[in-house]
Amino acid sequence: MNAKVNIFGVRHLSPGASHHLLAYLKEKKPKCILIEGPSDATAMIVSMAQKEVKPPIALLAYTTELPIETVLYPFAFYSPEYQAINWGVKNKKEVRFIDLPTPIMLRLQQERKREVDEKAQAFYTFHNGLYEAIAHHSDETDYEHYWERDFEHNLNTDAFRERLIYQSGAMRELVVNQEYEDAPYDFSYNLIREAHMRREIQRAITEGFKPEDIVVIVGAYHVLGLDLDLPALTDQELKKIPTVDAQLTLMPYSYLRLSSRMGYGAGNRAPYYFELMWQAMTQNKLEDLAAIYLSKVAKTMREMGNNASSASVIEAVRLAQALTAMRGGAFPVLEDLHDAVITCFGGGELAPVAEAINRIDIGTAIGFLPEGVSQTPVQVNVNQELKRLKLTQYKSAVAQELSLDLRENFKVKSTEAAYIDLNRSTFLHRLAVLDIHFAKPIRTHQDNATWSEKWELQWTPEVEIEIVESNLKGETLEIAAAYQLREQLADCTDLALAAQIIRLACECQLTHIFENALRTLQALLVEAVDFKATAYAAHELAVLIQYGDLRQFNLEPLVPILQQLFLRAALLVQEAASCDDKAATEMMKAINVMELITQQQYEIVDVESWQKELHQVAWRDDLNTKLSGGAFSILLEHNLADEEDCAKEVSRRLSPGVPADLGAGWFEGLSGRNRYALLSRTMLWRELDQYIAQLDEEEFLRSVVFLRRAFGAFEPNQKNSIAELLGDIWGTGEEETAEALQGELTQAEAEKLDELNDFDFEF
Repeated sequence: MNAKVNIFGVRHLSPGASHHLLAYLKEKKPKCILIEGPSDATAMIVSMAQKEVKPPIALLAYTTELPIETVLYPFAFYSPEYQAINWGVKNKKEVRFIDLPTPIMLRLQQERKREVDEKAQAFYTFHNGLYEAIAHHSDETDYEHYWERDFEHNLNTDAFRERLIYQSGAMRELVVNQEYEDAPYDFSYNLIREAHMRREIQRAITEGFKPEDIVVIVGAYHVLGLDLDLPALTDQELKKIPTVDAQLTLMPYSYLRLSSRMGYGAGNRAPYYFELMWQAMTQNKLEDLAAIYLSKVAKTMREMGNNASSASVIEAVRLAQALTAMRGGAFPVLEDLHDAVITCFGGGELAPVAEAINRIDIGTAIGFLPEGVSQTPVQVNVNQELKRLKLTQYKSAVAQELSLDLRENFKVKSTEAAYIDLNRSTFLHRLAVLDIHFAKPIRTHQDNATWSEKWELQWTPEVEIEIVESNLKGETLEIAAAYQLREQLADCTDLALAAQIIRLACECQLTHIFENALRTLQALLVEAVDFKATAYAAHELAVLIQYGDLRQFNLEPLVPILQQLFLRAALLVQEAASCDDKAATEMMKAINVMELITQQQYEIVDVESWQKELHQVAWRDDLNTKLSGGAFSILLEHNLADEEDCAKEVSRRLSPGVPADLGAGWFEGLSGRNRYALLSRTMLWRELDQYIAQLDEEEFLRSVVFLRRAFGAFEPNQKNSIAELLGDIWGTGEEETAEALQGELTQAEAEKLDELNDFDFEF
């Protein structure tokens, strides 16, 4: 290796490495700092070093064609690379990234993902096993605790650097000595990267920087691979490497995603804990870290309503110090601190303290980038909207609820303020259309309060990535959402989907898409033959019409289409009711949707025609009995069937001549709606009792399965009411009847019932 080139091996997200790296930079005073990172991101270094930037942040590279392929380079404040960038920019040094440019990285990443075979798995198992072997050799439970005790707490810069290079070099030699044909694509990928980094080092020297004035900062594993006696990547070789079209952006990141517990391979288990360690190191008070950590855990536990006294903190500090002394450590490591928390705060149990440990280990921090810092147009637009709509406080890793009142607020002066909640709703619906998971709607019990919405808002790095991906669909949220709905509409052959797009266009304030979707829906309606799709399409329009002019959208054109959809669905219900039990469940949901429309839009839709068709479904014998029972239940609700009709139909459906499964299926459909109305009809239960009493043993066994399914959906208080009714019929007391009906099954009875559930009765 060329000794005049200063190479400092680091570990990503290591406060100890950052501490020693800063000391090394101050000693060497380099004029050029070269850092492992995508070389085409060098132009972003100045932006990353702005004072207003608050890590964690990440460089995000992504392909510009679907499907999106991404690669992330996250940085915490204590990341060695980030500290080197800040030091270099502050001291006006040349700072560059030297790894492969992202168009190559993304293309090679695609190739690496294709290689998933036994040889690759064996290689990774061997490679990862080396780290665990080091930990076990040092009597540590895993490599993370070994690293913290032997490296993070090592305050000697030269010793830290030399030990890390030695250890990484030895591990590299073990890997290189494996047979090349057993090495997976990852091994070749690293060789290509190192050849490119050597190329960039030599380029800096060619440009006039003396080798001794250059500091190269890379992962310790790559130090031996940067020997300048090895060949660098040539122009011809670089041109031969395949690429993809890609773009780069900066984005806020979070400690949650930096945590290796969330799957980030280069992360650490406790990002916030290591921030506390970094703060202690910068103040030369590493010995205070245990007390700081344990005090924060105690405070969190108290905030959660648990006991955690100052005396317990003192005892926990002493215990952690004793535990680390037993292993010959200078300061407690995270494992020692966890043991102290469990013992002194949790009474020896992890469960009472687990949440507090996670909060202080991982933290909830989300980074911040000022306006104008290397963002895609959609990112800029989203941030502008968050600011305009006063939603910036919801850009947090902690989930928060937001209630909206879409009505005009007459108590304010400006139009913007009067409709801020309506505009917030439009913004959140546009995000939802683009599958940007910043907000999810919360169902409320105020079904008739069309002016009210409730959302749960939570910001994550995935949200930022989803925003970046939506940039391929348009430069603003409005344009991107319109593109998304237009693409869905172009291939739409489903009546319900077309109606859904109409609703989404209205909620997103996209007039042009609304009009196009309306034309598509009208064209599909001409040939509509699917009852369920037609019913759901009608429901979408009925919900929209409920809004009236609340969303400042002209919904009058929807009224005649809703009428057509509703009538078409009504005329299709009889034919659709001729189906098997499996299809009947979904059919009943669609029938319930039609009933809901009659309640919402009674004055608009043809309720009379719908009820006539339901009457046919209820009384016909050649249709699915569950649906006939459900339809009859609706007739009872609307007083379209009287007590005499009910007695006649119950007697007819629940008679010995009717197969048990059909009779019980009919009762299941009947009991699926408005159970309280059924409980008031003593005649019905008397007929059911007589029906069961007349069944022979085989028929009874058949009916048990269906009746058990029907009664399984009843609430406990409803079952008690049934017991009271049957008690009156049988002449027994309510308590005695309830005990007989709801008592525990014997083992033999339970086994017999299981056999019945599994038996198909030749169906």
